[in-house]
Amino acid sequence: MLIPTKHRKPFVIAIANGKGGVGKTTTALAIGTILARRGLKILVIDLDPQGNLTLSLGHKPHKMPVPPAKMPTDGTVFAGDTFLTKHVNLHLVFARSLIVDKGFEIQVNTADDLFFLGQDLSVIKTLSYDYVIIDCPPSMAALTTVALTAADLTIIPTQCEYFAIQAINTIFSYIRQVRGENNPQLRFKLLITMFDRRGKLHTQLYERLKAHYNTAVFETIIGFDSKLRAAQVAGQPITIFAPKTRAARQYRDLAKEIKAYVQERRL
Repeated sequence: MLIPTKHRKPFVIAIANGKGGVGKTTTALAIGTILARRGLKILVIDLDPQGNLTLSLGHKPHKMPVPPAKMPTDGTVFAGDTFLTKHVNLHLVFARSLIVDKGFEIQVNTADDLFFLGQDLSVIKTLSYDYVIIDCPPSMAALTTVALTAADLTIIPTQCEYFAIQAINTIFSYIRQVRGENNPQLRFKLLITMFDRRGKLHTQLYERLKAHYNTAVFETIIGFDSKLRAAQVAGQPITIFAPKTRAARQYRDLAKEIKAYVQERRL
């Protein structure tokens, strides 16, 4: 059972982008497992109805407990137990507090559903974890807005492609909205993924992003690596599936950069 403690508040990271296929779940899985293997206590929350993060952590989304027909007044995500995973120090919550239809899809049926999910997510600040990592769905809609409201930092994975960069504007508008209404302390960092150093286009777009956003872009770049897709098929983080690959090394560098950022923010 999740029990509030006097432990220092966990640092909450929402990984979000309205565009799919940019590496959100891969990043959530890699960061979570790397930090857990370094002795930190990690909670990952799978808010994506597809449940890919849940699947990668050894659980089958369609076999997860189904909520009651109606939303109880106290919510359900954190009213029950988290799930253990095959990784030490890493626990999982699959966001099942919203109504589930016959296809086991999370559905937002009423404003109350979102209210209670928001109440559930607000509890995470009282839990005994070092980090909470929220894998958001590939859309800038209600579920993602609720996640951003609970977060300290939004990591925005993006490719150096024209349409991918255009999609960033959508999430920035959501961040501004959340800052104005509920979470003025919310920060963001851009993470470049699937970077191809062989062509000029990626390099040119990266340089533009760095010039415009400066320190809001992670120094670590996740390059294109075919082993990343193979790791997805195997249901494993890249750092375990192929620990000596370039992508595994880059995600380890990213974890170090995140830890340094959090330590600086907490000074």
